[in-house]
Amino acid sequence: MAGFWSGLSRTLHALDAIAAEPQRLDDDALGPLRALQYRLHRSAELLDGVEPPVGSRAAHDELRDSLVDAREATGEMIEAIEDGGNEAGSELLFEWRGALFRVRLARMRLGDQPEPQPEPKPKPYSAAVASVLVVLGAIAFVAGAALIIWPLWTAGVALVAGGLLVHRPGRLTTTRPTERP
Repeated sequence: MAGFWSGLSRTLHALDAIAAEPQRLDDDALGPLRALQYRLHRSAELLDGVEPPVGSRAAHDELRDSLVDAREATGEMIEAIEDGGNEAGSELLFEWRGALFRVRLARMRLGDQPEPQPEPKPKPYSAAVASVLVVLGAIAFVAGAALIIWPLWTAGVALVAGGLLVHRPGRLTTTRPTERP
């Protein structure tokens, strides 16, 4: 998706640069506008091939629809410039810029959706190392307490704490019992 976002960003930036200068809406702008219209079309196609994250289907569909609208508005701008030149293009300018804004807004809304973060998996050896540290810590703690040697007692506490830091299992999840009819 990183390539999709960077390509879409470049396309929108180029379209905004043309739209920001209405005097550029002449026959010289037709070539770049056609290329940018195709890039909008390509972005919509790429987006169709992506399964949206859970809970972001509406934002995903809004971005796809806004890309189609921006592509069509760019096509109408091209036709207007071909038929009537700069003046005809200037009449559609606000509608066209509105379609481009809708793409940016939809992109922002989709970007605000939280992406599910994968749970970090503990390394396979971390549980064994943590267990050894906790057992050694418990032995040192008991020995330090029984012999009244506080540095050994402190080392035992530190080893137990180290064992907790080495192995961090994922969040505890509770499961619901399945309902029976």
